[in-house]
Amino acid sequence: MSKIISITSIASISPLGSCPEIIWENYLNGKHYFSKHLLDNQDTFIAKLDDDSREIITALRESDNKYKALDNSVLYAIAASRKAIQYAGWKTDDIFGINIGSSRGATDLFEKHHQEYLETGKAQTLASPTTTLGNISSWVAHDLQSTGPEISHSITCSTALHAVLNGVAWLKAGMAEKFLVGGSEAPLTDFTIAQMRALKIYANAGDNINEIVHWPNLALDLKKKQSTMILGEGAGVCCLEIGKSENAVAYIEGIGYATEILEHNISISAEATCFQKSMKMALKNTDLYDVDVIVMHAPGTVKGDLSEYKAIQKVFGESLPLLTTNKWKIGHTFGASGILSMELAIMMMQNNTFISVPFAKAQLKTKPIKKVLINAVGFGGNAVSILLTI
Repeated sequence: MSKIISITSIASISPLGSCPEIIWENYLNGKHYFSKHLLDNQDTFIAKLDDDSREIITALRESDNKYKALDNSVLYAIAASRKAIQYAGWKTDDIFGINIGSSRGATDLFEKHHQEYLETGKAQTLASPTTTLGNISSWVAHDLQSTGPEISHSITCSTALHAVLNGVAWLKAGMAEKFLVGGSEAPLTDFTIAQMRALKIYANAGDNINEIVHWPNLALDLKKKQSTMILGEGAGVCCLEIGKSENAVAYIEGIGYATEILEHNISISAEATCFQKSMKMALKNTDLYDVDVIVMHAPGTVKGDLSEYKAIQKVFGESLPLLTTNKWKIGHTFGASGILSMELAIMMMQNNTFISVPFAKAQLKTKPIKKVLINAVGFGGNAVSILLTI
């Protein structure tokens, strides 16, 4: 890339917590963060925010009367954004852009408003303004009192990494010097779960399947016979700055993107052509041997995990980097998933420690972790790959 892009902070709120030290401890412990809840009229595995994070969101909602009508997806983004700019040392008079997206947006609030309309025949006054997609970035901008451009988008499960791409584009174009980018998702609702079950990709919560009860999500188990995707909730954002900052926690060395030619609404080819293209683009100035780890999208579906793995094999040949994913631990957070994968990548580089998938094929770390590639893709075959370095 012609200009250096610094990541000067990254912050999140998820089932792993919202404090970097606690998040890293939870990555090290080898446990998953799924629990069973009654959704879509049956026991369902989901990954909810931890207790401390829920208290943060409750306090945020009650701190301002205007926030009481907001969806959790908006509040999650505000909470993560406050921490990110604090970590980066940005001041209230700094001019920075905001691009925070979501795959599904104000899911819970939209469903509640629609249900009320079906029951009463009337819509609430704030139903529309509190469920529009631009709601997330607009309220983050309000909360941070920022004066730069505000952008929201939905590009399914690669939403957060597309926000990173967009932030990089603005910075490299000279249209901004700082950008806050990321994704937020609060999809743990009856109707959203029902939609995933209709696709035949959601994990079975039945107690009669011992393997799945022990590891509810089998992301990166390439021999599994059924899909085991599980939804999680959370948000993540990072602060991007043009140039090499002394406060950088990582640098963006390469970016790649591609869209697959679809045969079906949710299809991806057997060897994930979109991922092959996005990874090659991100790696065009990098020796493949220098890539130490790939944080895969790997949602825990049979076809999704295997096709991405085959794409990696096509690009890297026999010299595969270490492979991992966090979906087995916190589930699929849809539009926020890519930024949470970036957070894992940065933490692994900072601590020079590889976080493996406990039930996947054992991998041996043989060199320091200095370059990590992150993948994300969503319905529509819209892949993004981002190469980070320290």
